[in-house]
Amino acid sequence: MLEATIDDIMTEEKIAHIPVMNREVQDYLNLKPGDTFIDCTLGLGGHSRCAAEAIGGQGRIIGIDRDQKALDIARERLSDGPAQCDFIHDDYRNIDRILADMGIDRVNGILMDLGISSLQLDDPQRGFSIREDGPLDMRMDQGNFISAYDLVNSLSENELAFILKKYGEERWHYRIAHNLVQERSRRPIETTKELSDIVWRAIPKHNRYQKIHPATRTFQAIRIAVNRELEGLEIALQKCVNALASGGRLCVISFHSLEDRITKHAFRAFAKGERVEILTKKPLRPTEAETQGNPRSRSARLRALQKI
Repeated sequence: MLEATIDDIMTEEKIAHIPVMNREVQDYLNLKPGDTFIDCTLGLGGHSRCAAEAIGGQGRIIGIDRDQKALDIARERLSDGPAQCDFIHDDYRNIDRILADMGIDRVNGILMDLGISSLQLDDPQRGFSIREDGPLDMRMDQGNFISAYDLVNSLSENELAFILKKYGEERWHYRIAHNLVQERSRRPIETTKELSDIVWRAIPKHNRYQKIHPATRTFQAIRIAVNRELEGLEIALQKCVNALASGGRLCVISFHSLEDRITKHAFRAFAKGERVEILTKKPLRPTEAETQGNPRSRSARLRALQKI
């Protein structure tokens, strides 16, 4: 998600969106005029805008996202592009049903850009930001019933500790969970600042000053639990491979080790079954120039495969 797209990825709200590793993604997708491309996590449409240039007027883009606001912005941004576009408010885990409903059998390229979008992160009211105060929400699809507030204020201490350890790989999971339960016994934890401050106090002083904010892993863990981000990821990868035509390519960008581990093992399993060729022996990382221009890209890992 980079260079030529930076200037034009702006909304009325002046939200900037820089597609991560865009040059690498476009190179590995290797789309041709007339191809059909699926963007499983459309976001603001940065990657798809470049894909549209590659596939042209006879090509087709199917953009899927759980965030209706993101879909609305992407529709506006892609409206003047050359490719035909379909915008689907759904979960990419349902890609097989989505394609069946559209009468599409096979596609030429698929991108899964996992994690949180700039639109969500930059809006304090969505509750994803550690540094900006907002309601404790974290729902990618705001039509869902369960929010971060519900989990933080209702799960047991052991359940919270389990989530922090499993999804955040948080060393201090027990201490943080204990402090959360203690604090909410006085009054509900309602905002991102309250959550961040509680985590800060729970972590030993000598461990608070690291490269990342000490609450980063806690926010990641709760966000993953709220949105069930890892549930069914392996099955979704299988569905994507099934949907590819021979020679079609799948690119996956992950932003933490849990997603990347699932992707790596799934790719290896597909290759053992002689269904695909893995194009990236090791995950590609952003260049130094990209991470300097877009610090949010620093944890990105890109893996790609081609259907045999």
